[in-house]
Amino acid sequence: MKIVLGYSGGLDTSVIVSWLRENYGADVICMAADVGQRGGVDKLAAKAFATGASAFFGEDLKEEFVTDYAFPVLRAGAVYSRKYLLGTAMARPLISRRMVEVARRTGADALAHGCTGKGNDQLRFEVSFAALAPDLKVVAPWREWDIDSREDALAYARQRGICLDGIDQEKLYSRDENLWHISHEGGPLEDPANAPGRDVFVWTADPMDAPDTPHEVELGFEAGVPVAIDGRALSPMALLKELNEVGSTHGVGRADVIEDRVVGIKSRGVYETPGGAILLTALQELEQLVLSRRCLGLKDELAPRYADLVYEGRWWTPEREALDAMVDSMMKHVSGTVRLRLFKGHVSVMSRKAPESLYDLDLASFSASEGYAHSDSSGFVKLFSLPQRALAVQRQMADRSSKVTPPSHKPAAMAFSATNTD
Repeated sequence: MKIVLGYSGGLDTSVIVSWLRENYGADVICMAADVGQRGGVDKLAAKAFATGASAFFGEDLKEEFVTDYAFPVLRAGAVYSRKYLLGTAMARPLISRRMVEVARRTGADALAHGCTGKGNDQLRFEVSFAALAPDLKVVAPWREWDIDSREDALAYARQRGICLDGIDQEKLYSRDENLWHISHEGGPLEDPANAPGRDVFVWTADPMDAPDTPHEVELGFEAGVPVAIDGRALSPMALLKELNEVGSTHGVGRADVIEDRVVGIKSRGVYETPGGAILLTALQELEQLVLSRRCLGLKDELAPRYADLVYEGRWWTPEREALDAMVDSMMKHVSGTVRLRLFKGHVSVMSRKAPESLYDLDLASFSASEGYAHSDSSGFVKLFSLPQRALAVQRQMADRSSKVTPPSHKPAAMAFSATNTD
């Protein structure tokens, strides 16, 4: 039996290689994806072979990740739990697809991942596998083995002589990193009453310690896709890297999120997404300039649906293709530039320009306008307020009716003589 394992080189996947060989008698093929995490995948091959892997594939997916996953999610305006920019979630369908491709290339019978039974990633991988390779068996060791904790995994590794060099055995936080973001979970963060300590953050400067001088940057977009910084055309990956650096310097892009996992558990994640935060702010401002009120409303309805889709791992679906088609239609005129100011964790908009802007200075100005006569609005205001006036009249009539005293139908009281007539 051949199994393709999504491999990171961390404790869990190092142990899983050995566990799959012991429990499934499998040839384990490790597939490691480079989506921009520190260290990449260059040094993972030796570690994978040392733990018993029969083959190793190191896949450079960085440019594809930004171009075909991060930027489409950005264009859709997708944000989960009001603040999470979906960095981990959007990488999983890409990694899953490449795992399936490796399985087809090597004639593997199954796919395996190192996700726990509590999290969202198990769903993201397995829903993708179901869409792309329904014939392949899926092995999820965390749902099968009797390893219940990090301590158990460390003991398992030591018993079998698995090399733990380069693995942080005193690891406090669970982190996921790619070109879009770095996430932090676990440890003291599990209690939402605890503020994130300085040791949590890896990319971004503390806003209190960020430079005292603001930094301004101009971003260029074509059909909603970021293409330039300060007039310099850049590839998607180069553009995001540069924004991550400048955003991190100024403490931009931190988010402390209480989110609802798909399995029904509330969890807490702290995220650093400096480049993404900058891009989302700029793009939304450009949309305000170019899109009509109805299109903006439609996009605001679409965005959370797209976010749910990504968060739940439903990337490889006709629904996502349909939503992308709607986004493409709405964003085809969203081109232009936005100038932003970065200062101590904040992103402020300084200016916006767009060739197809719907903003008409002549119409918007308080000065005399050739294209607008104030008197024309009187009929419009009357018609627009007609429902409110009709309702008010009806209520006034009902109120008057309730205050009218109805005539009395009681018989008149009889008068009695004080003289006894008997």
